[in-house]
Amino acid sequence: MGQALSNPHRLELLDLLCQAPKTVERLATEAGLSVTNASQHLKALREAKLVMSHKEGTYVVYEVADEAVPDFLRGLRLCAEHYLPDLERITQRFLSGREGMVPVDRDALRRQVLDGAVTVIDVRPHDEYLAGHIPGARSVPLPELEQRLTELSSGGEIVAYCRGPYCVLAIEAVERLRARGLRATRLEDGITDWRVLGLPVAAGTEGGA
Repeated sequence: MGQALSNPHRLELLDLLCQAPKTVERLATEAGLSVTNASQHLKALREAKLVMSHKEGTYVVYEVADEAVPDFLRGLRLCAEHYLPDLERITQRFLSGREGMVPVDRDALRRQVLDGAVTVIDVRPHDEYLAGHIPGARSVPLPELEQRLTELSSGGEIVAYCRGPYCVLAIEAVERLRARGLRATRLEDGITDWRVLGLPVAAGTEGGA
């Protein structure tokens, strides 16, 4: 298992699978790998019992073995944040000067969502939204954002989230929304954080997909 986790590409593939089950071809595209290379990495992860696979027609679909895998990846991230000060400096330098990048407190966000005070958008691919999302969030994949601005132009606050603190999808969404005069903020947590912390997670089309 240690050997399987010692490769950064495998950690990235695991992180992607924590969002939703995916085919080898989809994983290869999102991780910037060839299908052959992705298949080899997935084979190592499967042999380590970290992922499992099944056939859907001519495609092989992979998913994490169970919720212990997201727990582990989140713990690894928190450990890195605690012991590697350069990580914090790099993150701050990347976000410096970008409006709306101050993380939103989870409890405050939940209160705002329950009160209908904000519009929460999930800018991940739609299949990841279907696999699990913040209750009440709308699925607005980043490539569709421009075409769906009229849905988000009510004048209220928009909170965007994606795969977690180091995912750039929500950052790009907030920048695009603010460039068009909309009030938007990024939620730093991803859906994996919500699951691990025992916060409510919805599945399917709930929330206005």
